[in-house]
Amino acid sequence: MGTQSFDHSKAYALKLDQQDELASFKNEFHVKEDSIYLIGNSLGLLSKRAEGALTDLLESWKELGIDGWTEGDTPWFYLSEQLGGMLAPLVGAKAEEVIATGSTTVNLHQLVSTFYHPEGKKTKILADELTFPSDIFALQSQLKLKGYDPDEHLVQVKSRDGRIVDEQDIIDSMSEEIALIMLPSVMYRSGQVLDMERLTEEAHNRGITIGFDLCHSIGALPHSLSEWGADFAFWCNYKYVNAGPGSVAGIYVNEKHLGKAPGLAGWFSSDKSKQFDMDHQLTPADTAGAYQIGTPHMLSLAPLKGSLEIFAEAGIERIRKKSLQLTQYMMDLVEHDLKDYGFNIGNPIEDHRRGGHVYLEHPEAARICKALKMNKVIPDFRNPNGIRLTPTALYNSFEDVWNAIQILKKIMDDEQYKQFENKRGVVA
Repeated sequence: MGTQSFDHSKAYALKLDQQDELASFKNEFHVKEDSIYLIGNSLGLLSKRAEGALTDLLESWKELGIDGWTEGDTPWFYLSEQLGGMLAPLVGAKAEEVIATGSTTVNLHQLVSTFYHPEGKKTKILADELTFPSDIFALQSQLKLKGYDPDEHLVQVKSRDGRIVDEQDIIDSMSEEIALIMLPSVMYRSGQVLDMERLTEEAHNRGITIGFDLCHSIGALPHSLSEWGADFAFWCNYKYVNAGPGSVAGIYVNEKHLGKAPGLAGWFSSDKSKQFDMDHQLTPADTAGAYQIGTPHMLSLAPLKGSLEIFAEAGIERIRKKSLQLTQYMMDLVEHDLKDYGFNIGNPIEDHRRGGHVYLEHPEAARICKALKMNKVIPDFRNPNGIRLTPTALYNSFEDVWNAIQILKKIMDDEQYKQFENKRGVVA
C-alpha cells in the first residue's frame, strides 16, 4: 500500500472490506460487535463449527458411551490421526507425518527425548535468546536429564537488536559441538519469520538434526516442512488455529524418521492394530502417531475438527495474503496517524519476514494496553515495552484495523493511559 499515496480514510477501509474474498468467514465466529479483538496470536476466537464439533463429541459420549471409541460418525480411537491429516496442509506435510496430540511443551519434551542423542563432541543444543521461555525450560530440563549443565550445553544465539535474530548468526553457531537445533518459526515478540528452508539446509549440511516451534506461524502462514526436510516440528492449536484454550497440540516428524521409537513411550505410541494385544513390548506406529504418549483428550480435541474444516475452505494461501494486507494496512495507519506519539514499529517490514501481527514499541506500553482494553480494543502486552496487535484474517476486517488505530490515537490525544499503572497484570 505504501504511505506516500496512502488513503487513510474510513471509506478506503470499507472499500478494502468489499474486495475481501474471505470477508464471509467472519460470520463463522462468535465476534462481539462492540469490541475489536486483536489478540488472535494468543487465543483465537470460538467458531460456530468448533462449538458444534464439541457438542457432537459430547452427544456421541452420551449416546454411545465406551463404544464411542470405535463407533459413530467420528470414532475417537482414530480422531488424532484424522486431525493430523487435516493439519498436514497447514504445515506442508504428508498426513502420516502429522499427529494431533499433547501440548506444546509436552510435545517438545517428546521430540527432544527422541532426537537428542549426545555423542562424542556433539553434546550441545542450539536455540536462540528470543524464543518463548517454555521452550528454553524444556531444553534445560532435557539437558539435565542427560547429565549436562544447561549453562554450558545450551547455546542461545544472541539478537543484535533485541527484536530479531539474524539467520547468519544462527548458521555461524552451528559448530561441530551441536547435536540438535530447536528454533521458532516466528519470533513471538517481534513477529520475525525465520528462513526455515535455509536453516534446515545449513543444519543438514553439518549433520545436525533441526526442528521448529510453529506456535506463532501455524494458521497464519503456509509452510513446506516436508519439502524443506525439517526433521520435526511442534505447535499449539489455540492461537491462529482457533481450537480453544488448552486445545490439543500437534507434532510433525519427517517421513525419513518414521518408525523410530519415541523417546517417551506410552500406550498410544502403539501400532493401532496391536495396541489391544496388551503386550509389554511396544510396537510403535509407523506414522507420527508413534509420538503420542497418553490417551487423547477428546473434549479438547473435538473443537479442532470444526476449526480445521474452516481452514480447508478458506485455504492457507488466501489467509496469508489477507494477513499481510491487514498488517501492512495497520503499519501504514500507524505511520500516518501515530507518527508523533512515540510509537516504533518493531516487527520486520518486509512481507517474507513478517508474521501475523504488528509489534509496536512504546515506553508506556503496559498502560496503553489497559486503555485500549477500556475502549474495547483487545491487544497483547509483552514486557517491557511491546504492544502486539493481531488483525486475524478469518475474523478481522480492514474497518476493525482503521477503528482500532483511531481509538489508539484518541487515547494518546486525551492521555487516557495516564489513569493506569505502567506495569503488566499477572497474566499478560
